[in-house]
Amino acid sequence: MFEQDTIAAIATPAGEGAISVIRVSGEDTFRICDKIFKSPSGKKISEQKGYTIHYGEIIDNGEVIDEVLVSVFRKPHSYTGEDSVEISCHGSVYIQQKILQVLIKAGARTAQPGEFTKRAFLNGKMDLSQAEAVADLIASKSEAERRVALNQLKGGVSNELTSLRKQLVDFVSLIELELDFSEEDVEFADRNELLKLILTIKQRIDKLLTSFSFGNAIKNGVPVAIVGRPNAGKSTLLNTLLKEDKAIVSEIEGTTRDSIEDIISINGILFRFIDTAGLRQTSDKIENLGIEKAIEHVKKAEIILYLIDASQDAKPVLFDKILPFIENKKLIILLNKVDKSIISKENLNFGDAEIFEISAKYGKNIDKLEKTLLEAVNFSTFAQNDIIITRTRHYEALKRCSEAADNVVEGLRTNLPSDLLTIDIRQMLHFLGEITGEITTDEILGNIFNNFCIGK
Repeated sequence: MFEQDTIAAIATPAGEGAISVIRVSGEDTFRICDKIFKSPSGKKISEQKGYTIHYGEIIDNGEVIDEVLVSVFRKPHSYTGEDSVEISCHGSVYIQQKILQVLIKAGARTAQPGEFTKRAFLNGKMDLSQAEAVADLIASKSEAERRVALNQLKGGVSNELTSLRKQLVDFVSLIELELDFSEEDVEFADRNELLKLILTIKQRIDKLLTSFSFGNAIKNGVPVAIVGRPNAGKSTLLNTLLKEDKAIVSEIEGTTRDSIEDIISINGILFRFIDTAGLRQTSDKIENLGIEKAIEHVKKAEIILYLIDASQDAKPVLFDKILPFIENKKLIILLNKVDKSIISKENLNFGDAEIFEISAKYGKNIDKLEKTLLEAVNFSTFAQNDIIITRTRHYEALKRCSEAADNVVEGLRTNLPSDLLTIDIRQMLHFLGEITGEITTDEILGNIFNNFCIGK
């Protein structure tokens, strides 16, 4: 019954603005709005057609609260699949709250976080992965993040997984039919065709799993640790990349004792740069704590920028401290302060690491650095419309589906009895269904929609 209530909430960001939008959705939407809305023509909201907008006033006990525009959406042709309206009022915080209070007094209740989108899911307007994409689209901070979220919202993930799941359902139905005729020793499901299907599905799932690291980088930013000895120019590089004076720059060694972090977008990809304390031997306890934190950031980073001061001796300081943690990471050696250079990159030996000269202060080769950063995250590996996984929930379900697929392949190759084979196939169906919401629990729904804003 709680889910049958008519709900209302402010859908625009908190604070004052020119306009605010208040959403109402549920079975009694039009009846409630008729109680508080008065149009110049005298026509009620309940008499209006869907996809129409109407001018009028919100009234409370004969007092005009505000002049508004009311957009009408009739079920099932609305975001939630229910009768809905959106009231566009002036952006005064007082007016917003007053209209919401009037709606509640007329019979609505305040919506819970994400309840409008949850109702859209429950009413079949979208599946669970599309509902999650709504939240991702709202929270997108870059072009790449927006593009990935929009692709999922349009059904990119859903269409892919639904197609795979349907083929599996067809096969498991044939296998279970065999079990009904076990005494007849008949075979309805071609085992060779099933093996081909499972291998195809596993290949597709594994590609989606591979996309997760890239998707996670798109969503949260690629962590880039800037390390090197004191006064190598780490803080200057951070300021140049950010195009603002984020970090203090000083000729005094050891100025940066704690990590400074910020995010920028390069060609639609977010990079999370961390300026760390200078690496050197010191007896200063506070500075040593900063160096320990710098090493921790190296462990967590995907890309490491190791700066060397080209105006001084290029001998690395404490490089052996970070060396154990750079395996499978992109290491870029930057020979900084080339305007005062007394050494060249030909004199450096860092194995296969890429080395190039920059001037963080004057911006030399910063564009080359940005290009190298983009190449490091394999942006070109994924086409513009490729399906990319960005949520841990999806990754975990796909991983377990892949493991179940391995069991099916092994079972087919060892002639496992059909009744045991179907157990693993049903596991695959279960985990694919978890992503789209064909199989779900109240706990999963709660975890997803509680992270939405109230008006969505």
